[in-house]
Amino acid sequence: MNAEVSHRADDRPPPARPLERRAQLPAGQLEQRARVHAALGDPARLAMVDLLHLGDAAPGELGRRLGLPSNLVAHHVKVLQEAGLLRRARSEGDRRRSYLQLVPDVLAGLAPPPLAGVDRVVFVCTHNSARSQLAAALWQRTGPTPAASAGTRPATRVHPRAVALARRLELDLDPARTAHVSAVVSDGDLVVAVCDNAHEELTGAGAPDLHWSVPDPVRVDTDAAFEAAYADLAGRVHRLAPAITSRATAPTSTGAHHV
Repeated sequence: MNAEVSHRADDRPPPARPLERRAQLPAGQLEQRARVHAALGDPARLAMVDLLHLGDAAPGELGRRLGLPSNLVAHHVKVLQEAGLLRRARSEGDRRRSYLQLVPDVLAGLAPPPLAGVDRVVFVCTHNSARSQLAAALWQRTGPTPAASAGTRPATRVHPRAVALARRLELDLDPARTAHVSAVVSDGDLVVAVCDNAHEELTGAGAPDLHWSVPDPVRVDTDAAFEAAYADLAGRVHRLAPAITSRATAPTSTGAHHV
């Protein structure tokens, strides 16, 4: 697939992009997530959830730890229970006493639905000489799918500071390999623009699925600028990786393609 203009030999619709294949939430789940977020919007209730994250407590114990009167504790507990975050367990010792327990699956359910059926993640910037290369190299080491990188106007080589940084971090990066998006992106790829220019240049069928507005370290051309760009990319990679569900069952190193 040409990343900028997609031409098909017949009239079949193009394959759905990864974001279009995102798992659909069951009816009512979005509303339930909103109720949980609303319940956690009060500092006292959030503090209660923090305390119950590691252990159970009676309502009176929560009140003493947080310095809250019993009427406020009762109110906050009711809100958290109605949101499905808390449950009560009767004491096996003093049957008049009950303990509040956190329902951990409800907190886990706050995460957005995953991106299903992603074959590969392709990171794109303008020259394919720094940001896209570093992001792909990190993804190859930590992500659940293969990765590749490309540029809209690729340079002839990877920037020396990016190469040096990759070596310090023990990332697999080939300093001589850059490529144009049209030679890399194919159906099933999740395309991530890691620079503003690439995001704004690639439109239509070749538009990126995601955009990360990471400042260009080449403009500053210092080790500190490259390290800052990498730190930004690393944080984003670690947030994206758990949201990806691969279609492949083979190990992520099999068939990996990094350019």
